[in-house]
Amino acid sequence: MADYLVIVESPAKAKTIGKYLGKRYAVKASMGHVRDLPKSQLGVDVEHDYQPKYITIRGKGDVIKSLRSASKKAKKVYLAADPDREGEAIAWHLQHILDLNPDDSCRVVFHEITKDAIKNAFKNPRKINMDVVNAQQTRRILDRLVGYRLSPLLWRKVRKGLSAGRVQSVAVRLIVDRENEIRKFQPEEYWTVDVTSLVDGKKLTSRFYGYDEQKTPLPNEEAVNELLARIGNDALTVRKVKKSERRRNPAAPFITSSLQQEAARKLGFRAYKTMAVAQQLYEGLDIPGEGTVGLITYMRTDSTRIAQSAQEEARDYIRREFGAEYVPSQPRQYSKNEDAQDAHEGIRPTSTLRHPDLIKDHLSKDQYRLYKLIWERFVASQMSSAVLDTTSVDSEVNGAWFRATGSVIKFPGFMAVYIEGNDDQDDDDKSRLLPPVSEGQVLKTQKVTPEQHFTQPPPRYSESSLVKAMEELGIGRPSTYAPTIDTILKRGYVVLEQKRFVPTELGEIVVELLVENFKQLIDVDFTANLEGELDAVEDGEADWVKLLDEFYHAFEKDLEHAESSLEHVEIKDEESDVPCDKCGRMMVYKNGRYGKFLACPGFPECRNTKPITKEVGVNCPKCDKPLVERRGKRRKVFYGCSGYPECDYVLWQKPTGQLCPICSHPLVEKQSRGKVTIVCSNEKAHPHAAPLEEEGKRKSS
Repeated sequence: MADYLVIVESPAKAKTIGKYLGKRYAVKASMGHVRDLPKSQLGVDVEHDYQPKYITIRGKGDVIKSLRSASKKAKKVYLAADPDREGEAIAWHLQHILDLNPDDSCRVVFHEITKDAIKNAFKNPRKINMDVVNAQQTRRILDRLVGYRLSPLLWRKVRKGLSAGRVQSVAVRLIVDRENEIRKFQPEEYWTVDVTSLVDGKKLTSRFYGYDEQKTPLPNEEAVNELLARIGNDALTVRKVKKSERRRNPAAPFITSSLQQEAARKLGFRAYKTMAVAQQLYEGLDIPGEGTVGLITYMRTDSTRIAQSAQEEARDYIRREFGAEYVPSQPRQYSKNEDAQDAHEGIRPTSTLRHPDLIKDHLSKDQYRLYKLIWERFVASQMSSAVLDTTSVDSEVNGAWFRATGSVIKFPGFMAVYIEGNDDQDDDDKSRLLPPVSEGQVLKTQKVTPEQHFTQPPPRYSESSLVKAMEELGIGRPSTYAPTIDTILKRGYVVLEQKRFVPTELGEIVVELLVENFKQLIDVDFTANLEGELDAVEDGEADWVKLLDEFYHAFEKDLEHAESSLEHVEIKDEESDVPCDKCGRMMVYKNGRYGKFLACPGFPECRNTKPITKEVGVNCPKCDKPLVERRGKRRKVFYGCSGYPECDYVLWQKPTGQLCPICSHPLVEKQSRGKVTIVCSNEKAHPHAAPLEEEGKRKSS
């Protein structure tokens, strides 16, 4: 019989911790929260200091019964939920349900699931921190007040099934505001002129800089013609050659937001998927020779602080594997966000010695890819700076100055392991290696290339850039980014097109309504300030009841005004030219969780729906019916047989409309590193490829 009961959230975490604690400890899972506000009512007594009415979550009866039985038999109960607000709240609810002494030191906190971390945590249990619990309660009550008071208004005035939320509505507003920027954008013309010269058989391309060493724009073709007339086909003369050494520092260890951003950029992971996979890595996986072990530290954090022991282990590993010159003289420290909870560490592997490739065979594909990303980022963050030799060559002809820039890596440093990605990555001319030239050298002109350009509107938000914007603006916290994005997609306020967020008509109408009637609620600064006040509650510096009172009285006034002044908004469905197979009505376009689809307007009498498809100009090699473009549940475009489900032929790459001359399978476009080639969809049988005429200009969106 075990002497002690330890309660965590999940069975996976229970299994890992149980291995370290031994037979005297029984470790059980609460399966997440055990109590919450009721779904059938507001559940908050606004007349009596906003006291919440908690009830047992449906379906948790057997779990609670088991925990109660075990707690009565144990000498002591430890509550070891996650080290954040939600975890503290889960521990508090468990303490209440199990009738534990509130003054007892029963709370155990650790930031990584390793033997040493677990053992040390159980040596230092503490009381439940009610300031942290109150911060979680306040957020929950705020969200409930907004959701349960504002959503019914949207139901009555716009459409049934709508919802509004404190953070989600502001996130939708960011996307709508960006869309409005794009619509209002007026492109401006500008030109570039490049001169290509040959130096010892190597090309040197210089771009027009300006006249008489002063930067001069080329706004139109007239300015370009003036420049071309001036330089003719005369040779350039090198006037200045500048060489300098530039140091590049590694990125900080991951925090929640940067992990979500980088996983989106490099792995194509949605934020929700990133957090789900990270949770698996944190809670523990079976590694032969080690048993169940947690592979990373806690993944909900906004701190870049790293434990000294982890730094020392990483430095020893880098010295051994790369050499002493790759280890900086002092361990790297990274500046923290002012609002960061520094009790947490940054996200790192629990051991640098556990190289991704050593455990690859014991992880799923997604687990391996995310663990590798975290491992490489952390190791690189403790390495020496990269050193680059940069060169700038200024040349002149008839008073017109041209510039070529390039660089070469002199010492790779951290770049030997990892380089941070970008959301909108363009080819960087500075990465080119220039041929050696000297001042006074004459460069014979081989080719002059004028090119017209137009300024581009700001890009739509990707999942990565939206998380970054929310973080920079202070909207939400690490634990809320992923669920917020998931919610606005589910509600049909936005859709993902080519991995970019586009607001739906419904989203734009709801935002317009909220901006007109609830300016404070949907104001970015107000939402960010409210997050700061919640942090103050957590730190014991603000009263949670007063915070709620100030918010609710202003919100109530806005509700009363909107209820009396708002007229019903009718959103008409766009009619298609596709008749319903079942009743003959013309089907309409609807927005769903996974984008647009066709639905019968006779709902609920007729519930017929169809995916939106378009033919791609080539037939199925299996049954000869047309192939059509479709979208999967995650908005991923694919090309399938129109005869589905009778025929299940599918392609994941875009057909060109041509057939392979060898096997008559469709030829498809294959994209890799910005380059597009034509390959046979049956290329495993006979791989061959021919470059497309246009390549390299398609950015990964």
